[in-house]
Amino acid sequence: MRVPATTSNLGPGFDCLGIALRIYNYIRIHRCSQRDCGAMAAQVAKRFFATTRCPPFAFSCAIEGDVPQSRGLGSSVTVRLGVLHALNVLAGHPLTRTQIFQLCAKLEGHPDNAAPAEFGGFVVARSDRHQKFTIAPRLHFVLLIPSFEVKTIAARKALPNEIDRRRAVESCGNACALTAAMASGRYEDLRGTFTDHLHQPFRAKFVPFLDRVIAAAEKAGALGGFLSGSGSTIACLTLRSPDKVAAAMMAASELLDAHTLITTADNSGTRVSKANHPNAALA
Repeated sequence: MRVPATTSNLGPGFDCLGIALRIYNYIRIHRCSQRDCGAMAAQVAKRFFATTRCPPFAFSCAIEGDVPQSRGLGSSVTVRLGVLHALNVLAGHPLTRTQIFQLCAKLEGHPDNAAPAEFGGFVVARSDRHQKFTIAPRLHFVLLIPSFEVKTIAARKALPNEIDRRRAVESCGNACALTAAMASGRYEDLRGTFTDHLHQPFRAKFVPFLDRVIAAAEKAGALGGFLSGSGSTIACLTLRSPDKVAAAMMAASELLDAHTLITTADNSGTRVSKANHPNAALA
């Protein structure tokens, strides 16, 4: 069936906070005589068969959907989770949903996208553990999606080995306040919680219009905004006038080849179904 896009970090929640969005990729796996899939799907399959000790089988993989690559919206997670779930169906369900999430998080190197993509909603993820909270549809996510990519590897290399302790404490406090607002549904309290000192200032060079886009969104009524994942997408949250916020973000970016998208949270996560054909599975 489908795997949702995710927005992660949310500013100060570096590598531990994420939200599933109502934007989807669809993955179809079909048994065949000769493997026909990309490098990422092949890597996932190798880990799946090694973990489950199921006899390996050849398969083809088709991916469709609306999650753009390398834009900070968890496109790699949609592929990895989709392939894991589909292989799990075809292999007779040797893994539980939690085990699939844990395996995906290991493949990703961090759980902040894998957890919300798997379980939906707002998720606090710590290594192989997670806590999920449902997000009400009145909270809108306004995305500015540039045409250019930001590779996760490059974005991680931009991070320093050390940061000032006072700034680290401020980021921790903001992450805690953000989590409390999301978990309680008191979204008005999100205002002022997105400031980060752990990763976002060092990645802003990849998205130089970041600060002015967020400022314009807040002036138009948004609660705040942040770099989605490692970018290049900028996400702003609002309880009112999402169209106005989107227009303000687009104007402030001064980009001619970007686009905006307004969506809400997906609270279901990955949905998997067995296809009509006995040798196929959808994820």
